[in-house]
Amino acid sequence: MPKKAFITGITGQDGSYLTELLLEKGYEVYGLIRRSSSFNTARLEHLYKDPHQVSRLHLEYGNLTDGTRLSELIRDIHPDEIYNLGTQSHVRVSFDEPVYSVTAGALGTLNVLEGIRRLDPMPKYYQASSSEMYGLVQEVPQSEKTPFHPRSPYGCAKVYSFWQTVNYREAYGMYACNGILFNHESPRRGETFVTRKITRAATKIKLGLQNKLYLGNLDAKRDWGFAGDYVKAMWLMLQQDEPDDFVIATGKTYSVREFLDEVFGYLDLDWQKYVEIDPRYFRPSEVELLLGDPAKAKQKLGWEAEVDLKDLAKMMVDSDMQIAQDEKAVADSRAARG
Repeated sequence: MPKKAFITGITGQDGSYLTELLLEKGYEVYGLIRRSSSFNTARLEHLYKDPHQVSRLHLEYGNLTDGTRLSELIRDIHPDEIYNLGTQSHVRVSFDEPVYSVTAGALGTLNVLEGIRRLDPMPKYYQASSSEMYGLVQEVPQSEKTPFHPRSPYGCAKVYSFWQTVNYREAYGMYACNGILFNHESPRRGETFVTRKITRAATKIKLGLQNKLYLGNLDAKRDWGFAGDYVKAMWLMLQQDEPDDFVIATGKTYSVREFLDEVFGYLDLDWQKYVEIDPRYFRPSEVELLLGDPAKAKQKLGWEAEVDLKDLAKMMVDSDMQIAQDEKAVADSRAARG
């Protein structure tokens, strides 16, 4: 019998890459999706071209805030592994919607853990923790032993989820792991996140479809990796003899300015001619420097990042250039029709 996995947040960046990985490994994959009037499964659509894969992919309606529905799904599916990736994931937005962000991010985790606790045997559990938990960093680099000091509703919700995961592991003997993932990007990153916002704008500027790019803090430094690498670490955490918590990072940090250099330089553009600062994009409390220490993951999981920042920037620009070219073709066609 193939293993079964249940993924919350399956339609997001990480969820789509993790789904690909698990299907390649022969899993039956079940995903939680929210009911809406429009489809939000674009990141999974390519999987439907493979009949063998799509026959093992099942999407179920539900919501992290609905504990009853979650418990029913977990009981009926009774998966071998659960990956809790779902939340309101935009840090800046969490300041505007703190109650929803914490309800989905913190209490949603508790709902999943409660659903697991009632099963025998209990599924293995992966909790998507975040480098945003470090916030006002207490040391550089940040490791599994670095104290947390979150500086956003999102970060606070993640700290709650981290400790609930540890609590359920210790109280009920649950195989439960926290993956403290530092920033990870890809062509599937949402367009409101700074890296994708930059690559989308740069390609449109290159083709004359956009004139300016408005950003916030250019001095913020992040440890950026490739999402496709990071989902492998998620899976590896649930294949160990004992559950544990791991920092997943590249071990290198770059500023937003340096990412701009990579992206615009690749397109032979000078970003300083096009980028303007907009105070609206500053957070009420900023996280200035994130740099992860992935030594434990390398030693115990045999994992390390494969894609560096330069290759990541190229990957994202190449993908967004295709989108921009399609948009330009449509614009040109409309202009020709008068």
